[in-house]
Amino acid sequence: MASQEIERLTGALARLPGLGPRSARRAVLWLVKRRDSALPQLVEALAEVGERLVECSTCGNVDTTDPCGICADAKRDSRSLCVVEDVADLWALDRARLFTGRYHVLGGKLSALDGVGPEDLNIASLMQRVGQGGIDEIVLAMNATLEGQTTAHYIAERLEGKPVRITQLAHGLPVGGELDYLDEGTLAQALRARRPMA
Repeated sequence: MASQEIERLTGALARLPGLGPRSARRAVLWLVKRRDSALPQLVEALAEVGERLVECSTCGNVDTTDPCGICADAKRDSRSLCVVEDVADLWALDRARLFTGRYHVLGGKLSALDGVGPEDLNIASLMQRVGQGGIDEIVLAMNATLEGQTTAHYIAERLEGKPVRITQLAHGLPVGGELDYLDEGTLAQALRARRPMA
């Protein structure tokens, strides 16, 4: 039987996405075996992230600066805006280095079952960004789920009549799939084949 402290650490790690109790136990054992080298680095990195991480007031990305590195990058195309559900989706798309514009994180998706309405998402700030002008294209990069597509259609309706071209990722994405779990080849194809919203 492990000590109370080890069980508490295992429980904390098990709550992370992608880690269950067994994976968390393996991670704890690995850390215990390397407690002189790996554990202090992990503790230091967690403390630093906890102190410095902020949400970008422009796009909703998570970074150590506000505005984030993407919003502050003058080389980015400010006329093209990619709307995503979550920060993980932004990171997945940006990791592929195929989209050179800027992003907007909604902070979730519309879901009647979960009680998430338009007022719970960063849709008002998206409309404000579009209203300021200078944006020619909105890429709706929602996950290929029912809620994701509902969110995309809601935003497309809200943008109707605005002087922007609305596109969405091609449907080469697997239904029910999430951007964060896709490989860069699939993301590349989806971005290249984006098309206007119907």
